[in-house]
Amino acid sequence: MKNTFKNINEYILLFPDEVQQKLIELRETIHSEITGLEEYIGYQMPTFRYRGKPLVYFAGYKKHIGFYPGAEDIKAFEKDFVKNQYKFSKGAVQFPADQNIPAELVRKIVQFRAHEIDQKKS
Repeated sequence: MKNTFKNINEYILLFPDEVQQKLIELRETIHSEITGLEEYIGYQMPTFRYRGKPLVYFAGYKKHIGFYPGAEDIKAFEKDFVKNQYKFSKGAVQFPADQNIPAELVRKIVQFRAHEIDQKKS
């Protein structure tokens, strides 16, 4: 996707309404877990920074929403992904665009990732 956007709002507007709703829901879920996150565009994706470190990324696609918390987090939640039949790789998980965003799972991943950052800062 060509970088024709300057912020997350502009990024979301590039997608059809159905995908926009999923991206907005995911964004709100991430913010609901940790207040004061900084938003920016990193690697051409919406990104959230916590304590000066990248927390999670996401991206919209035609058939899924990509969620990128990092390799350790993917490994930690692999059983949840298998149980819910989500496709995943070393650093990403795909939430099907025709299903609800798994808000509770996203919250757990965000908490886990924030805890990792906190531990490295200590």
